[in-house]
Amino acid sequence: MLTQEDYKTHNHVKFLVNYHFVWIPKRRKKVLIAEIATRTRQIFAQLAIEKGWDILALEVAPDHIHLFVSVKPTDTPHLVIKAFKARSSSYLRKEFPQLKKLPSLWTSSYFVSTAGNVSSEAVRRYIEDPHHG
Repeated sequence: MLTQEDYKTHNHVKFLVNYHFVWIPKRRKKVLIAEIATRTRQIFAQLAIEKGWDILALEVAPDHIHLFVSVKPTDTPHLVIKAFKARSSSYLRKEFPQLKKLPSLWTSSYFVSTAGNVSSEAVRRYIEDPHHG
């Protein structure tokens, strides 16, 4: 059951909007490793702070990303994923020249689902389980 603490307030709205995103690098290349993976996490954390979003869970695997993020109701899934993909692609390709070998860092595709409080915990456990492969 939801408690008042589970909801956020912004202006005159009380809300709980959680998105689970999954996306892959172009050609599903296993490029999200070592320093690139670390830097990806840093870029995402900074962007989330700037936008007022909360990253609830994040997995940066070599060939895909799972991002579970809580956003404001005015932030559509398309704009959220666009922000994460655009910022990370721009920064990572400047900082790691080997990523310029790909025509773009990310594919244009992505998966998104919404999750309320009960299913949010299930999504978090799934992302944090190293065996979900």
